[in-house]
Formats: sequence, C-alpha cells, structure tokens
Amino acid sequence: MSKRRPYVRSMDGWWKKNPFYVEYMIHESTALFVAAYAFTLLVGLVRLGQGEAAWNGWLEAMKSPLSLIFHVVFLLAIMYHTYTWFKIMPITLPPIIVGGKKVSPGAITGSGLLAAVVASVFMLGLVWRIAQ
Repeated sequence: MSKRRPYVRSMDGWWKKNPFYVEYMIHESTALFVAAYAFTLLVGLVRLGQGEAAWNGWLEAMKSPLSLIFHVVFLLAIMYHTYTWFKIMPITLPPIIVGGKKVSPGAITGSGLLAAVVASVFMLGLVWRIAQ
C-alpha cells in the first residue's frame, strides 16, 4: 500500500483555485476538439483519395444525426477556443505601436476576431458555392 506524500496531495486541483487558471485549462481542453475535427477532416481526405464510393460513404456518415450533434459540439468548442485565443493575444504579443501610440488590447482582440469571422464567412461562401 503506497502512501501519498503531503506535498503531492496539495497539488490536486491547483488550477481550480484561480479563475485565470480555470479559464486557461478550459481553453487548452478545447484544443482537443480542434484536433478531433482536424482528424475528422483528415479521414474525409483519405476517403476522397480512396475513390468516389468511399467519399460518398464519408459524406453520408457526416449527415447522420450523431455526426451533426458532434459538429455542433465541435463548432461551439472551436468558437470558444478562437475567442479565448484572441483574448490572450494582447498579453502574448510585444507592444504594437502605431502612430506613436500603443494599440489597445481591445483593438488587438477585436481585429483578430474580425479576421476570424471574415475568413470563416469567406470559407463558408466558398464551400456553399462549390456544393451548389
């Protein structure tokens, strides 16, 4: 029977004691959803390379109710991940000086989110156009 050392026990849930660390851990855990969706797309790419029948099978699988539920969960997690990524961006970047003035954190976060929305709308339009 092994006994836990007292200092090890004190490390349990260390991240739960500070709201910043809680948000950080949630942000980092959403990266798993990003990876899972990337894997889903990779499987689609492999199926595309295997021929029309495999590709059509993958497309049908993507239309199933379970797949649609997963896609909604993926979307929500990726949206949160994107938001928190751009939220911490002003902290991780060196100061940006434009016209002799430091760019505000809100402007950095806002421009990053705007760029993400514009890129997403562009890609959605491109896929929609191809699908028609």
